[in-house]
Amino acid sequence: MADVAESERRILVAVDEGEESMHALSWCLKNVVSQNSKDTLILLYAKPPRAVYTALDGTGYLFSSDILAAMEKYGAEVAACVLEKAKKMCKDLQRDVKVEARVENGDPRDVICQMTEQLGADVLVMGSHGYGLIKRAFLGSVSNHCAQNVKCPVLIVKKPKTNAGSK
Repeated sequence: MADVAESERRILVAVDEGEESMHALSWCLKNVVSQNSKDTLILLYAKPPRAVYTALDGTGYLFSSDILAAMEKYGAEVAACVLEKAKKMCKDLQRDVKVEARVENGDPRDVICQMTEQLGADVLVMGSHGYGLIKRAFLGSVSNHCAQNVKCPVLIVKKPKTNAGSK
């Protein structure tokens, strides 16, 4: 059997603004990525499509192109900020790991599944937002969708619940 340190795995980690994805990344770095391995960590940020920002707001007023451009710029800045935070965590916890970062536009469910396939990921790591039954019914579970639709193993990392008053 080949030594784990000798194998070259492509580990895709889906990241977003939430604590859950950063916890999943941290857990992955501590428990999945081996010291001195040849693993490549691919950080993926899925930016919601621009179509989400309709030109008409709820009152029927048209958003100007300046406002739409500002919203687009803000989305790009959020993506850059999330990826910088994730890259810093990788450097702090696993100095030797090779890191790639990608921003892709589209519904996170579709983007994560497509990129997992396209990039030849050996494993997909993602956080769980821990939505309740009702919220999950309306929003859909990205992690559940991906677990059902990608061909490689999926590791869903749940953030431990904290007790009130303790950290």
